[in-house]
Amino acid sequence: MTDLLSTAPVSFPGETQSFALMGPAGKLECEARPATEGHRDAIAVICHPLSTDGGSMHNKVVTMVERALRESGVDTVIFNFRSVGGSEGDFDHGNGESDDLAAVVAWARQARPGAKLWLAGFSFGSYVSLRNAVPLKADALISIAPPAAGRGWDFAPIELPTCPWLVVMGDADEIVEPQAVYDWVASLPEGQRPVLVKMEETSHFFHRRLMDLRGVIKHAVKDWPPQPGGGEA
Repeated sequence: MTDLLSTAPVSFPGETQSFALMGPAGKLECEARPATEGHRDAIAVICHPLSTDGGSMHNKVVTMVERALRESGVDTVIFNFRSVGGSEGDFDHGNGESDDLAAVVAWARQARPGAKLWLAGFSFGSYVSLRNAVPLKADALISIAPPAAGRGWDFAPIELPTCPWLVVMGDADEIVEPQAVYDWVASLPEGQRPVLVKMEETSHFFHRRLMDLRGVIKHAVKDWPPQPGGGEA
């Protein structure tokens, strides 16, 4: 197999760049984009929804999360889990996908040494990012429509982060049961409970509410460290 790492930039690019990264199951398709304003010393890796349901790094919710974070001063990386798009390997129910995330995070840390790591995910991607927030030592976490009940994802064994953590849930979600998510958040220990934002009349894919999602994220993270300019809050 060719050295696919040679297509990954050594340092974080100054403009949007697509590249291939060698992951544990083969090539991972990635895209890095720099912050557009108020630069912080942070980099966010964003995870897409369920691979077997057509999820990819170009999902519109993922791209809106990315936009909100870039406008908040954070460099971003999106990528396709194994079996999606140009990424190699087979779907692995969140296990192999956790390894994929770890590989992308390792590159991000090499490309931006010392930068704070933010993780974000939508639906299945929120399960994978939450599951790995503590092992990967994330400094912040964003979970959009986390499937906390049903669909086969077990949140019970997950070690909860203590970093800043935002959960956004549409109250008209037709795929993830909103009340189950609200009950799950309420059941968490007070010191490890995320900030929960309930969006009224909002479906799973945030139809006609994507700009509102952008605003929710930008408002929630504006005081999270590190502050623009590299200082801490």
